[in-house]
Amino acid sequence: MGLSRLAALHGVATSYSPSPDVTVSVPDDTVIAVLAALGVDAGTPADVRKCLAAAESRSRLLPPTVVVWAGEPLPSALAGLPPGSTVTVEPEPSDSSGHPAGRPPAPLSMRARAAGPAPGAPACSPAPGSPAPGSPAADAPGTAPGETAETAEGVVPPRGDEAAVVPAPPAWWIPPPHGVHRIHVRTPDNRRATATLVAAPPRVPQPPERTHGFLVQLYSLLSARSWGMGDLGDLTDLAVWAGRSVGSGFVQVNPLHAAVPGKPTDPSPYRPSSRRFPDPVHLHVESIPEYGHVRDRATLDDLRQDAAALSEAVLNKGALIDRDAVWELKSQALELVVRVPLTPGRRADYCDFLAEQGQALEDHALWCALAEVHGPDWHTWPEALRDPRSPGTARARSELLDRVDFHCRLAWLTAGQLAAAQRAAEDAGMGVGIVHDLAVGVHPAGADTWSQQEAFAHGMSVGAPPDAFNARGQDWGLPPWRPDVLAATGYAAYRGLLRGLLAHAGALRIDHVMGLFRLWWVPEGRPPTDGTYVAYDAEAMLAVLVLEAHRARTAVVGEDLGTVAPGVREALARRGVLGTSVLWFERDWEGDGRPLAPEKWRRDCLATATTHDLPSTAARLTGDHVTLRHRLGLLTRSLEEELTEDATDTAEWLALLARLRMLPEGDGDEEAAVRAVHRFLRRTPARMTGVWLPDTVGDRRPQNLPGTWDQYPNWRLPIADPEGHPVTLEEITASPRLHALMEVLRPRKPHTAPPGERRP
Repeated sequence: MGLSRLAALHGVATSYSPSPDVTVSVPDDTVIAVLAALGVDAGTPADVRKCLAAAESRSRLLPPTVVVWAGEPLPSALAGLPPGSTVTVEPEPSDSSGHPAGRPPAPLSMRARAAGPAPGAPACSPAPGSPAPGSPAADAPGTAPGETAETAEGVVPPRGDEAAVVPAPPAWWIPPPHGVHRIHVRTPDNRRATATLVAAPPRVPQPPERTHGFLVQLYSLLSARSWGMGDLGDLTDLAVWAGRSVGSGFVQVNPLHAAVPGKPTDPSPYRPSSRRFPDPVHLHVESIPEYGHVRDRATLDDLRQDAAALSEAVLNKGALIDRDAVWELKSQALELVVRVPLTPGRRADYCDFLAEQGQALEDHALWCALAEVHGPDWHTWPEALRDPRSPGTARARSELLDRVDFHCRLAWLTAGQLAAAQRAAEDAGMGVGIVHDLAVGVHPAGADTWSQQEAFAHGMSVGAPPDAFNARGQDWGLPPWRPDVLAATGYAAYRGLLRGLLAHAGALRIDHVMGLFRLWWVPEGRPPTDGTYVAYDAEAMLAVLVLEAHRARTAVVGEDLGTVAPGVREALARRGVLGTSVLWFERDWEGDGRPLAPEKWRRDCLATATTHDLPSTAARLTGDHVTLRHRLGLLTRSLEEELTEDATDTAEWLALLARLRMLPEGDGDEEAAVRAVHRFLRRTPARMTGVWLPDTVGDRRPQNLPGTWDQYPNWRLPIADPEGHPVTLEEITASPRLHALMEVLRPRKPHTAPPGERRP
């Protein structure tokens, strides 16, 4: 009982429910190990009693981080302050756009009083999603229910008849500006407390009412000018073409986070060295302004010929994408490029970038420089270098100054091309632009775990519990953030991460968005079945997300597939975070289990036919994905059973498409069936419709096959046609199959009579 109570106080679950009617107890050894990773010694009953007594006797006037939402009731920590308490808020300095900068504004001082609305004020105010009467949002012209509007204050939340009414903040409370502030409290009996205050708008900005776009793994998108894999030049070109030629509103890419160097490099974009900085392997080298001024043209020409040979091997000789070979060539070219002196304007821009990124960039660049000398796993470095703040590391920083500057320069160049891609997308008419992807975690040996060691739970890995699809659970090999450290530091690491990702994004996709609420921790050396859930302060995690998205004016899409705890989707929707709906999973699970009719789909989501972890639509329709898994020995039942079940599932969907008259070509036409699937998606109320770019040319191969490592070339395949022949960006954009598919997604023009024939 004592261990369970201690675990509960620290957000560690002692049981979980893989299904509504099943509860599984977590082994005590797991609970003890997880508590130890949180700095709590529960190794013996005496230790448990001691820690429990200390935790229960600890009385905090305020938690380390407090959240207030604009226009909503205060949290209990503030609403429950004794009357007469003095409250002082020190707002963070901010520039005209709301970003932290400049001189701090004057503190806000107030005195807590007994609960009650201000004289003459309404006792209630609209809930998130419904602006107060008379507010700029309420009077915004042309704003239909659920839409957003822009005011001088920024993006206002949607309004609609479904919005509830919630109590207003108390009269004594002076709402601070949106931001991350310090709050100080002193009670009448002279108790004092200081905490971080996150003041957030009620919702994230919303995308245009109806928009479609492409989903693509950037490395797989080779053009005629690529150096063996897709790059930011190709992304820019795709976005401009898609916006101007087929009316797309966005392009969503895989995480472009910095990878752990080494040979071979882990090709997965979801296990990076750092999520805070992009990987320079994505640079389009020829687009760097200094490239044209490199004097050693012969070496550059040789490198370009070698790069062309890499692309030729991938596109025409059956070779896999070789990230290491690509980086070997690009790094040599970049060594020449950075020797070119910067112009005064470019130098000023670079200096501004260094100042803006500060210690975080310096740490990242130093890790990269040290990895060149000592290898990519900092746990094996000389002991003095394992601490980023040690005197030995400071000496190394001085000794490696040129290499540190080199890696800082690469981060700057990559950020510049990311910004250019977003600007080009917007200039091409895209309402959203580039949708970047945030991986759920980082590699345990990478730059982030080295520079932010105190923020990670070492000896733990994030994964997933056993379920109906995977009886052994999953271990993703990603160390989790410590929720206690995040709260104690005002979520500084999380804020910095989001700010960097959102700087050049039109929207952000969050992989495994349920991780804002809880994560499955697996102790090192134990199977995933011996893990447990650890809770995070979802209110604070969401508030920081909403705040940073508001500042960047970006929408947010959460990947909420799989096991989702009750209330999570509702909490995300309340804050304007869109969900993800994949056609094959959308069934009436609470009713007859049949495919869900289009009008019953949720509105606030990205609707798509597949993702990078799932079969392409052509493979799903033909059953090729089942035979592939059979060849790799991944099936748990006979091939005949799997094929029968898969065919039944597909037939139900095709029957629905036929009943809705979305399949006029009839059965047996795979390309027509792919178009019908996307007609269906367009019929749903989903705000965003995503088209998997390989689907546009009939690619049957998945980019990633979960549960495989060496058995399948995950993350290394170029986009290909139905026969498996790789196709270039130029061939994709000229594909008749693509244009026939995209015609399905074009909004139909209303049938309007000529002016002279209109009725009065």
